[in-house]
This record gives sequence, C-alpha cells and structure tokens, in this order.
Amino acid sequence: MSRPGRAAEDTVVRRARLRIVWTTGVVVTLLVTLVGAVAYTVMTHAQDAQVRREVRYGAAYGDPERPPGCMWLYGPGGTRASDGPKDFPLWADLDRVRLTGEPVERTVRRGGAAYRVRTQLRRDGDVVQAVLDLRLQLADRDHLWLALGAAEGVGLVSAVAAGLVLGCRAVAPLAEALARQRRFVADASHELRTPVTRVHTRAQMLARGAVRDGLPARHRDGLAAVVASLGRLGEVLDDLLSSATLSPGQAWAATRRRVDLVALARAAADEEADRARERGLAVRVDGPPHPLWVDGVASALRRAVGELLNNAVTHTPPGGSVVLTLTRGHGAVELTVADTGRGFEAGEAERLFRRFHRGGGGRYGLGLALLREVVTSHGGTVAASGRSGHGARFTVRLPQSAPSPPVSAERVRAWHGWRAAVPLSGRPRPVAGPGRPDRSRR
Repeated sequence: MSRPGRAAEDTVVRRARLRIVWTTGVVVTLLVTLVGAVAYTVMTHAQDAQVRREVRYGAAYGDPERPPGCMWLYGPGGTRASDGPKDFPLWADLDRVRLTGEPVERTVRRGGAAYRVRTQLRRDGDVVQAVLDLRLQLADRDHLWLALGAAEGVGLVSAVAAGLVLGCRAVAPLAEALARQRRFVADASHELRTPVTRVHTRAQMLARGAVRDGLPARHRDGLAAVVASLGRLGEVLDDLLSSATLSPGQAWAATRRRVDLVALARAAADEEADRARERGLAVRVDGPPHPLWVDGVASALRRAVGELLNNAVTHTPPGGSVVLTLTRGHGAVELTVADTGRGFEAGEAERLFRRFHRGGGGRYGLGLALLREVVTSHGGTVAASGRSGHGARFTVRLPQSAPSPPVSAERVRAWHGWRAAVPLSGRPRPVAGPGRPDRSRR
C-alpha cells in the first residue's frame, strides 16, 4: 500500500500526463480540421469554377442533338430532351432571356438532385437552356467529408497514443523531482527536529534558572522570547514533516484547530515590539476584547500574520505607525495590517503575491506568495492596496469558525487570566484556555 504522500505525487504526475495527452489531442485535431477545411474549400471552389465553364460552353456552343456528358440542351421553342430530367426546361428563364437578352444562370434542385441551369441568347439568335447534373460533384464532396472524418479519427487516435508516449517521457523528470523534493523535506525536517528540540529544552532550562537566580527582568523576557521562537521553529519543522509524509488535505486536517485570531495578532505584535521600538515605530492592535475564532493551523496562520507584520515594520520609516485591525462580519473574520510606509504602485498590488516577483522597488519577495498559499488553503482571501509614498494595506479574510458549545464561567475567567499573564517575568504562568492548549509539559 503506497504512502499518502506518494499518492499525492502520483496524482500530480497523472494530471500532468493527462494535460499533455489532452493538449496533444486538441492540437492534432485542430490541425487536421484546419487542413480538411482548406482542402474542402479549395475543392469546392475548383468544382464551382469547372461547372460554370462547362455550362457556359454548352449553352454557347453545344449541339442540342449531341450534348456533352451529364448535360441536356433545350433548343429554340424549349424542345425537351428525350432522356432529360423532369420539370425542365425552365420556361420562366426562357421567357426572361427572350425579353431582356441577358443570360440567367442558377442552381436548381429537383427530386433530390441538384442541377446547374444556364439560359442565354446565342449569336445566331436562338435561346438555348443548358442543364448540367451536379450529382458527380456532390458525390465527390461527400467522399471528401468521409475521408476527412476518417483522417480526423485516425489523427485523434494517433494523437492520444503520441500524447501517452510524450507524457510518460516528459513527466518522468517531474515525478523524480517531486520525489526528491519530498525526500529532502522529510529528511531535513527529521534531522533538524532533534537539535532544535535539544536547544529548545536547553533554553527552557536557562529561562527557569533565570527566574530562580533572580536575573533582571529584561534578561528573563529575552530568554522567554528565545524559548517561544524555538517552540515555533519546532512547529514549523513538524508542519514540514507532516506535509512530506501526508497528502496536503490530510496534513491540514491532522492539525486543524480553532484559533483565536485576536490573540494570535497580539502575540505577533509582541514579537515585533523590540524591532519596532528600535526603528521608532508605533505598533498597535485594534481588536475586540473577546476572541475571534477561525478554523486552521495555528503555526501556519501565525507565520502568515508575522509575514504581514514583518513587511509593514520593514517598509515603514522611523516615526511611522503600523496598525493591526480585526473585525468580524458576514461569516468571516477580517485582519487588516496598515502602515504609513513607502507603499507601492497601484498596478503592483496583484503582482506582489507572485512567486519570485519583487515589486515596489524590490521590497517585497517570496514571503507574500507563501502567505497567499496559507490563506487560500484555509479557505480565505488576501488582498493588497496602497499608493506609492502613502503606505500599504493588506487585508486577510478567513471563514469564521462554527460556534462551539457554551463555555462555562470558569473557563472564561481562565482565558482572561491567560491574557493577563506574562511568562517568565515573576508573575503567574499562562493558564490554558479555550483554543490555547497548555504547552508547559512539551
């Protein structure tokens, strides 16, 4: 039984192979159709020209007693040929030519057959009507349609066979690249997880020792930040390992939880507080006092919000401000990160989220493309707006989490207690609340 990760790779390869087969079939079909249309057009034009030449020659010079093949001639007075088709001659055309002297030529259908009829005045003063049977020309056209249909079928079958061969050969490097990528991610995540876990444990021990030894508060807070960063790094490695061993849907489902976007945004702002202070920036979070829940992967959403905040702090000059605003409405939770920085041109808004595109004078990079992937994988949207020299504004909309069962008053008080707590600073440790598991035993 194949692993889910391998099954996901097989799905990607199979879809790529099908696209090649489909594209090859469409191209070959269009080419055969185009060639057939050109051939049919050329043939019909040639036949029409030949029919006009023959019927005009017969009407002008043909002998009614010995007419050319597939043609009947009606002489003066409309004398009817003994073996001619019914309903001929056309008396109206004969009378018209006698009155006007101008020739009349048209195609007439009688009894399921088509005839080319020309009535004209000869040099000797006689009015002659030539009737040419078009069944041979129409039969040739039908045969051409059958040949084109057969060629279309053969071409389509050949295209499918060629597409299968080309697909197998062209997709083989893709399959190998996907397999190598997955192996690399799995191996790197596995090898890095052990040393990161050791460093995380060591940092926790140092942080507890700092509290026990009475080190200054700024040192304790710095160690607390190191512990938190290492913990998030471990979560990133866990996500990478899960994505390498599970299919994308299974990887997300395995770690999807209810996440408080307000608490997540405040935590991201706290992480950027030192850098913002060094740059002389004011970072503010405007959100409701109650949680705004969304369903998702906390570590992935934390990285997405952190990317937006990092861009805002990086692109805002000293003395500016960055505001994170959280609102709820129409079944969605909206997070807006607005800054007073350099901004970007209006035409760059959509291109900022493309991979390897560096818009706004090279200030934005691959992070926003990864941010969009995280948001869209959670069923949300992200948009950017701004003007050069007037700041930037990024808006993330995520589906609101379904209401949970009623929460007891004790759990509400516990959640507010966690909000008021500051770890490793001499005050009480965080208390686990709704959507906030206790990680003290990790």
